[in-house]
Amino acid sequence: MSEPATILIAGPTASGKSALALALAERHGGTVINADSMQVYRDLSIITARPTAEEEARVPHRLYGHVDAAVNFSVGRWCTEFEAVLAEARGEGRAAVIVGGTGLYFSALTRGLAAVPPIPAQIRDDVRGRLAKEGVAALHAELARQDPAAAAHLRPGDRARVTRALEVVLATGRSLLLWHEDNMPARLDPARAAKIFLMPERDALLSRIDSRFDAMMAAGALDEVRTLAARHLDPSLPAMKAHGVPWLIRHLDGAITLAVAVEGAKRDTRQYTKRQATWFRNQLPDFAWVEPQHAPGAIEAQLRTLSQ
Repeated sequence: MSEPATILIAGPTASGKSALALALAERHGGTVINADSMQVYRDLSIITARPTAEEEARVPHRLYGHVDAAVNFSVGRWCTEFEAVLAEARGEGRAAVIVGGTGLYFSALTRGLAAVPPIPAQIRDDVRGRLAKEGVAALHAELARQDPAAAAHLRPGDRARVTRALEVVLATGRSLLLWHEDNMPARLDPARAAKIFLMPERDALLSRIDSRFDAMMAAGALDEVRTLAARHLDPSLPAMKAHGVPWLIRHLDGAITLAVAVEGAKRDTRQYTKRQATWFRNQLPDFAWVEPQHAPGAIEAQLRTLSQ
């Protein structure tokens, strides 16, 4: 008997990935496996547009909302958890439908972690902006909190190495020293998987982003962020940087109006989708770029080719 299908669905925020994954999982008797670094956090359900309870009841969903916001969850931990979830799906004879927008997760899944993954532009820009504004001593102090072992190995005034080490730990949740010490193999053979990058026409995507954020707000996103803010977590944690969270916290603190916060969150999300697209195009060129209306047919065509 042939192995159940493996389907990888990547794409920018608000491109319709989750709905497509659900439809394909229903069609192929599959398990939907999350590959979005923000949807792992249980505190961020509405603001990350996580699948609803009703959607999760239709097919098995794994690696959603199982991590506390106080945890700096890493790509390495996700890979380890993914391996167990994939084995579960395979043991049940279910297709694996892996869906998300986090490029590092897909890269680690299909290529392994033999080298430090590319640093997302947002993290790189944030760290280097802080370097220019606060100086290297502040970055070294932050590195000492996030990665004491690496900080101890570096001179506090070494701008290049301190910046690099901080970028790596913030992006991956792992010390640069650990990246240099051990490798992690790929969990999937990409040649045996259907792979698409779901990309709506640009104007349509921007409209989706705005509409979806408005829907999040109507569904209670502000209250969700209020509850998160009440925990007084370290603002450098990944969950505290999810799109919309910093803007809404600024509003809750009385610094800006709700309208300004909403527009800022939408603007950040629009800019992020450009970086997502650039990253995938450069780093994972074997993903087929497909418009939403053509995605189901493109996936089925790839699966037929793989089965021959």
